[in-house]
Amino acid sequence: MNNFNFYSPTYFVFGKGKENETGKYVKRFGGTRVLIHYGSGSVMKSGLLDRVKKSLTESDIWFTELGGVVPNPRSGLVYEGIEICKHENIDFVLAVGGGSVIDSAKAIALGALYDGDFWDFYTGKQYVKKALPVGTILTLTAAGSEGSSGSVITHENGMLKRATGGDAMRPAFSILNPELTCSLPPYQTACGATDMMAHVMERYFTNTRNVEITDRLCEGILLTVINEAPKALTNPDDYEARANLMWAGMVAHNDTCGVGRDSDWSSHQMEHELSGLYDVAHGAGLAVMFPAWMKYVMHHDLNRFAQFAVRVWGCEMDFQNPEKTAIQGIQRYEQFVSSLGMPIRFSQLGAKAVDIPTLVKSMGLGKNTLGSFVKLTSEDVTKIYQLAV
Repeated sequence: MNNFNFYSPTYFVFGKGKENETGKYVKRFGGTRVLIHYGSGSVMKSGLLDRVKKSLTESDIWFTELGGVVPNPRSGLVYEGIEICKHENIDFVLAVGGGSVIDSAKAIALGALYDGDFWDFYTGKQYVKKALPVGTILTLTAAGSEGSSGSVITHENGMLKRATGGDAMRPAFSILNPELTCSLPPYQTACGATDMMAHVMERYFTNTRNVEITDRLCEGILLTVINEAPKALTNPDDYEARANLMWAGMVAHNDTCGVGRDSDWSSHQMEHELSGLYDVAHGAGLAVMFPAWMKYVMHHDLNRFAQFAVRVWGCEMDFQNPEKTAIQGIQRYEQFVSSLGMPIRFSQLGAKAVDIPTLVKSMGLGKNTLGSFVKLTSEDVTKIYQLAV
């Protein structure tokens, strides 16, 4: 196990009706002038936004609002939010929605305390040191942004999808009411399940040895998703299934299961190019990219892939031929995400093989490499995209 520092200060408020206590928690964490940030009409139609506003008003907290966040959140709305924060002396950003809304809120909170272009943080020109405090009210179990230090934004100039992160971006508090996810369309529920599994697998496939504790944590989260996602799809109002998925999504990405071990993240970065170009759902893109990556790199450590097959998917270990076991595990994963209604090939996403050179070029690797489990060159990335066709 590697040396590590782990800081995860978010205060979690979990359970039915907890959004009605929003004002109390904003005040607890110092908010007096709040920007409420959200997506489209769903938070309004459900009455959630009204409940949040009511709670803030009852706590004598001033607020303004900015809606319109879309999946793969855009830079234009971030710029607008930053201007509102600076003009209105906002001291707290409240995200009401899923990962896209939370990521956008984090970017606004970051840019509000920076004199330059917030995009500098997403291109590596600046590093995250400070941001306005952010609170979240989660409506979609997927990205784990309610507990993580990261944010992903798509810049409209070139449709470049890039990430940044830092402990200053971890939410001050997150309200998690599983009831708020019951009305999600089945496709979004499935995308969310695939997304959280990918967050775990980016950490699970590692070159770090003797990490039994985090291996078991990763496997437990994956088994929970495998067990609970079909229940939520069969019965959308299954509160217990939704509750287990909601907490699994948070634990999958606040780095509890990633401490002390190297992580990879190449599948995520390859997917970012896909969703940047085609504007596909992040979970759907990951469902396509992860099996292709697995097939390409599995011989780097067949025993780890065989362990994944046995412990997560219940495959029988073939000690004479561990490759056979490893392949079975990849196939079981691919079959599972397909059973959820997820795509597993380029064509199902609307992606085209002819665009692969564009995807690779946009990544801007040059002579650099991608990932850590196997360090991938541009040629390797091209071959993985081709496996996904």
